[in-house]
Amino acid sequence: MLKKLLLGLVAVLIVLAGVVLYRAAMFLPPEQAKIETVSHVIDAQPLAARLSQAVQFATVSQQPPAPTDPVPFADFIAWLKKTYPAVHEKLTREILGGRTLLYKWNGKDPASKPILLTAHYDVVPVIPGTEKDWKHPPFSGAIAGGYVWGRGALDDKSAVISILEAVTHLLAQGYQPRQTIYLSFGHDEELGGDRGAAAVAAHLKARNVRLAWSLDEGSFVLDGIVPGVPRPVASINIAEKGYLTLVLTARGQGGHSSMPPRETAVGILAHAIVKLQQAPMPGGLDGITGETFGALARYMSFDKRLLFANQWLFSPLIEATLAKSPASNAMLRTTTAPTMLSGSVKENVLPIEATATVNFRLHPRDTPDAALAHVTRTIADERVSVAVRRADPASPLASVDSAGYRAIANAVRRVYGDIGVAPGLTIAGTDSKHYQKVSDNAYRFNPMKITPQDLAGFHGTNERISLENLVRATRFYIELIKSSAG
Repeated sequence: MLKKLLLGLVAVLIVLAGVVLYRAAMFLPPEQAKIETVSHVIDAQPLAARLSQAVQFATVSQQPPAPTDPVPFADFIAWLKKTYPAVHEKLTREILGGRTLLYKWNGKDPASKPILLTAHYDVVPVIPGTEKDWKHPPFSGAIAGGYVWGRGALDDKSAVISILEAVTHLLAQGYQPRQTIYLSFGHDEELGGDRGAAAVAAHLKARNVRLAWSLDEGSFVLDGIVPGVPRPVASINIAEKGYLTLVLTARGQGGHSSMPPRETAVGILAHAIVKLQQAPMPGGLDGITGETFGALARYMSFDKRLLFANQWLFSPLIEATLAKSPASNAMLRTTTAPTMLSGSVKENVLPIEATATVNFRLHPRDTPDAALAHVTRTIADERVSVAVRRADPASPLASVDSAGYRAIANAVRRVYGDIGVAPGLTIAGTDSKHYQKVSDNAYRFNPMKITPQDLAGFHGTNERISLENLVRATRFYIELIKSSAG
């Protein structure tokens, strides 16, 4: 009897192993139709020179209540008009929300839904004291070693310049799109776009303009970024995480620091923060997360494909492994990030109140109310109050079966060749949260290839973009405009 049971168990294991191996063997990238690559003649040097000049305008969005200097913004707008005369002659331009630019390129067929290409030209400040760590001064726009260096070179003036270069290139050929094309260049994206992109969305809505789709910044062509994926993959993001900021306030007994109670307001607050960090919101491979990793995993080695092809068996192992990396963990769940603290006004005075600001980036599965309930339930301390400072829900998911998604995917393949394409999730925030209100589908993708060495430049030190990437991006926008609106 025991022998039969053992034989039966062995047979089951053999069948199970066969199923697992077969599913892994079939778990391959989808077949893509052959597509001809393009090589529009783009002179990299003058292109780089124009981006260099753009970087030299210190269009810094300061964190309120610090004032933002309006002069560099006005100078940049004037420089654009001087530098791209054909665009300003053939397209109409409006300035909305103070300093955001909206261009309209009339198409041949007014009945067709228009599209929107967007970028932003404001930048984050350089962290005080880090200026000496830059290889080239952050607003020099230096061209060296095959790169343009400076704040905004990658985030996001390169996209502004590449779009305008592409439109200029097509205008020189006498090209007119079939659909009307809008271009929007935001001035306050780094502050949430509440004046600029929001004004554009309101403006279009007031004129009954409904976009077929929009394309904003987001992910990139990822090269060596995704663990286990040896080849570059274009991650076209179809959704964006929500944004929730909560203020925790702990109250305690004030007084002199020489006679502290057993628990101070600071200690109560610290305990609450530790509780939150030790109890993150649940994650998972469902929804957009599963769709993203399911697509990326098809480009991985066989051992990793084996795991993702059999999530019914290995899902806990996959999730535990992904959670170890901050980047992949952010794809799995709503993230919790304590960012600001305040307490006493003097080192020897016990505060009556201590406050902490905690920022959450909401996964599409979670609502602001659900996150708030999780925080209240986790802290479970009546001495700590929780107040909402800002709450923006996650975006709706854009379609991967639309003409817009196909146009973006085809354009990137025409530039980069036989490259993998996968849908993704933007874990930070973009102006698309405003543009999506007037768009059937909102996509987020930058047509530049980035490597791990480029990541530190985002809002950090030594931001740069290669001349090769500038050329590729310009070619991408040329092809995107031609394929989607031609």
